[in-house]
Amino acid sequence: MALEKYMAIAGLVLSIFFVAEVLTLFNFMINPSDNDSFGFEAGPKLYQFISLSIAPATIMMGVSFHLSKHYGSRFNAMIIILSGIIVLLGMAFANTMIKDLKPSLVDSSVEMTPIIFMGVSIPIIIFGVRLLKTRPRKPKKNYLEDGYSF
Repeated sequence: MALEKYMAIAGLVLSIFFVAEVLTLFNFMINPSDNDSFGFEAGPKLYQFISLSIAPATIMMGVSFHLSKHYGSRFNAMIIILSGIIVLLGMAFANTMIKDLKPSLVDSSVEMTPIIFMGVSIPIIIFGVRLLKTRPRKPKKNYLEDGYSF
């Protein structure tokens, strides 16, 4: 496999990782432990999840797209589309969980994260579809070159 395929797979894994982290955090916030004095804040955790998983995933998918856009890779395109769909569906589910969260733990970062990344997933899907429709280019022939080297 080429480098761009490995990067697309890494982007898929990091996207799944991000969705799992956010859903786990929201699941914890629905019924946290009875001790409210532990000082839990969701914002820093969400920023950590973003910087550790979805930001590198987006970069990996972008580099994979850039490396394979000239010859068109169906495998990379399908992985990029799948990553976007996973993030879209995961964040849609996380958005439905917000109303069940403990109100004292909900802040603006908790409310905005699913909406922002549902918006981010749509261009990822579009770039995957664009890569899926890319046809390989034929190499240009150099008619002046005779092929002999001195």
